[in-house]
Amino acid sequence: MTAPVEHYGAIVVGSGFGGSVTACRLAQAGMEVCLLERGRRYPPGSFARSPRDMRDNFWDPVAGRFGLFEVLSFGKVDAVVSAGLGGGSLIYANVLLRKEEDAFVRRRPDGSFEEWPIRRSDLERHYDHVEAVLTPQPYPLDHAPYDATPKTLAMRKAAADAGVEWFLPPLAVTFANDGGPPVPGEPVRDAGGRTDDNLHRRSRTTCRLCGECDIGCNYGSKNTLDFTYLTLADKAGAVLRDGCEVTRIAPRPGGGYLVDYVVHAPDGGARPAGRGGPPPVTASADRLVLAAGTLGTTALLLRNRANFPGLSRRLGHFFSGNGDFLGFVHGARESVGGVEGTRVLSPSRGPVITSSVRVPRDGTGGGFYVQEGGYPVLVDWLVEASNGLGVLGRTARAAGERVEARLEGRRDPELDPQIVEVLGDAHRSSSILPLLGMGLDTPDGVLSIDDRSGALRLHWSARRSSAYFSEVESTMEEIAAALGARFQVDPLWYLRHKVVTVHPVGGCAMGRSPEDGVVDGDGEVFGYPGLVVADGAVMPGPVGPNPSLTIAALADRFAEHQIDAPRR
Repeated sequence: MTAPVEHYGAIVVGSGFGGSVTACRLAQAGMEVCLLERGRRYPPGSFARSPRDMRDNFWDPVAGRFGLFEVLSFGKVDAVVSAGLGGGSLIYANVLLRKEEDAFVRRRPDGSFEEWPIRRSDLERHYDHVEAVLTPQPYPLDHAPYDATPKTLAMRKAAADAGVEWFLPPLAVTFANDGGPPVPGEPVRDAGGRTDDNLHRRSRTTCRLCGECDIGCNYGSKNTLDFTYLTLADKAGAVLRDGCEVTRIAPRPGGGYLVDYVVHAPDGGARPAGRGGPPPVTASADRLVLAAGTLGTTALLLRNRANFPGLSRRLGHFFSGNGDFLGFVHGARESVGGVEGTRVLSPSRGPVITSSVRVPRDGTGGGFYVQEGGYPVLVDWLVEASNGLGVLGRTARAAGERVEARLEGRRDPELDPQIVEVLGDAHRSSSILPLLGMGLDTPDGVLSIDDRSGALRLHWSARRSSAYFSEVESTMEEIAAALGARFQVDPLWYLRHKVVTVHPVGGCAMGRSPEDGVVDGDGEVFGYPGLVVADGAVMPGPVGPNPSLTIAALADRFAEHQIDAPRR
């Protein structure tokens, strides 16, 4: 490493739920903070929507792409993560649920459970702190026009028929200004009446029910980290640097830590060392907080393990996809007055997730959630177009009717009947509903680095979690049956027992000692004072519900410990 050009009280790597909370809390405590984020800033209106823009919306620096999404394939697990200022909050489905009190346990490969080194009581006030900033609220189903959201009403009915608990989870989405009724598309105002008092200096609107949460909200309706914690961190004096990817870390002689990072140019080009560009930038800090996400943080420590010979042998262990499991409801129907009809689910209307089903842990099983999913309206068109023969047949019939009318001398200018004929009943897209499962699977995955390629590797199979996945699948089948529909699992699961996770956790697990974990209950790496991990990597096992709130609460706890710790 070269001589550092800058020194800080703390360097935070990554700007997701761990990094943003940590940077904000440390800066507000008066510490000099520098946050490094590999991705760029995404103000409202900058998220990709066209096919051309979406093509370049992936993170692949070798190919010159510096987009929002990174998709990693590990044999039996595909993982979707993000790159951007605000981390996973830019593409998550907004659900902020607290971890159940009886779920601070890790399922062993033999099916038994062991407790985490911390309990729910240790996080209670930190959950409160985070919720006060992110201001989550349930979907306003008791107000028009939200009370007519088909997928939410269908999920409620299906849960009741299946005999499982249904509820509206807190969502980090703005549906209304303080004191006002929820109205789609209204300007969002702060307590002082301003509409642009945020990091981007851009105005926002209340949720437009467009189903685009997971590809980036172009209206600023989501209370993402750039509008909340990062805005507060910026106001407290933190240095926020996007386009900066950390490549090397090491202890600093005399105390603290050194960080090497490369700068990705504003035009999308990279400036990595050794390829004709300038050398990486080196900075130093008294404290180093790794919050690059489960996969990013674990990979960074694995690749720099030679610089940290005292790291626990448990580094890379206890990986879990948080029990993520994907299923689909197809052809939902209902009987009205004895007549069988189509149940319209309209998954493209509303936020991606509005409601949830919970199956509690019973000692040997359970401990999972099923949430209804949504997607942008563009997907509805793609679903309808996927029935190519049906579209072709309807078009041929409409054209035939038009030709027949001309031959018979009928010059009716009205084209509506033919257009309706081509569109069809749209049953395929209106009666489909994704179901998203997550919960307490067995965290027996192991992350490592390939010696030859340097790529991140994951050894995991669904075998030890087969009972858990069967329970989730069975509950999804019950929901589909209650909707008069057929159920289909993710084709990857059906063909290869492969899962797709958007909630990877583990790899730098909390433990009571280096023998069973990488960090302690305050997030500090064993043997390395001031080196902290503050993201999903610290989870000793799956969270159960959507993990974002628990990651943020842990980061709040870890930041307090660093604030109170003696200056190093």
